[in-house]
Amino acid sequence: MVTPPVRSRRAVLSAGSRDLQDRLEAFERYLARAVRVRACGPGRLGQALRYAALSPGKRLRPLLVLTACEAVGGEWRRALPAAAAVECVHAFSLVHDDLPAMDDDDYRRGRLTTHKKFGEALGVLAGDALLAFAFEELTRLREEGVPDARIVDAVRRLGHATGAEQLVGGQALDIAAEGRKVGATGVRNIHVRKTGALMGAAIAIGALAGDADARTADRLNDAGVMMGFAFQIHDDLLNAGSSLETLGKRVGTDVARGKATFPAAVGEKRARAEAARIMRAVEAAIARSCEHPRLLQVLIEATAKRER
Repeated sequence: MVTPPVRSRRAVLSAGSRDLQDRLEAFERYLARAVRVRACGPGRLGQALRYAALSPGKRLRPLLVLTACEAVGGEWRRALPAAAAVECVHAFSLVHDDLPAMDDDDYRRGRLTTHKKFGEALGVLAGDALLAFAFEELTRLREEGVPDARIVDAVRRLGHATGAEQLVGGQALDIAAEGRKVGATGVRNIHVRKTGALMGAAIAIGALAGDADARTADRLNDAGVMMGFAFQIHDDLLNAGSSLETLGKRVGTDVARGKATFPAAVGEKRARAEAARIMRAVEAAIARSCEHPRLLQVLIEATAKRER
C-alpha cells in the first residue's frame, strides 16, 4: 500500500498571496482552539473529531467566508466563527462521504480517512459531532458584534445548504446515479447541491458578517453556487488525470465506481471550457457586488488553477 505524503495546507491556495496566508494562519489558530476547547469529546471520539477537523486541507470554504466579509467592507476577523462553522460542516460531509456505505475511500487530504483510522462507528459519530458543533460555533458571531437577525439568517443559510435540499440531497443523487448514464443537466444538479450550496453559503454568510444587505448576500450566494459547480468539474478532471501523491486521495475512483461526472457527460474538452467560463462569470459577479473584491478574486483565481 502506498501512503501519500501529507502536504502543507498553506501551499495550495494561499501561495503567492501574503494576505491570504495571514488569514489562513489566523483561521488555523482559531479552529484548533475552538475544536480543542469546545468540542473535545470523550476518549477516541474527541481524537477522531480533531483528526477530521484539523487534518491538512485547502481550507477554501473558510477562506471564502473571510474574504467575502472583507470584500463587502467588513473586518475579516469578525467572521472567524462563521469560517470555523463552515469548515466543520465541510469536514462532516467528507467524513461521511468516505464511509464504506458511501464512497468507501481509504485516503483523504493525504492521509487515512477518519473511519480507516478510528473505525466506522467513530467515523459516523465524529461527523455527527462536527455538524452539531458547526451551528454552536456560528452563534459566536454575536461575540464579534454581529446582530442577532444576521446570525439567524446565517444559521438558516447554513442549515439549508447542508440539508436534504442541498448537500445531503446532492449526496443522495450522487449515490443514485452510480453506474447510470447521466447527462449534463443531471450532473449539474448533483454538483450544485453537493458542492455548490456550501460554497454559496460560505460567501453569503461571510458577507452577512461584514454587514452586507440580504440582496447582496443572495447575489454572492448565487455566485458561490456556480463557483462550486466549476470547482467540482475541475475536481472530476483531477480525479481522472492526477495522482495519489498530488491529489492526496486515490485517483480514477470516479470511473471505477461509475460516478456521474461532467467530463463523462460532455467530454473533457467541453468540461474544461465550461469550468473556465463559469469562473469568469463568478469573478464578474463578485466585482459587481463587492466594494473590495480583490482578495476574494485572488482566491477564486487560485482555485481555478489548483492541481489538487
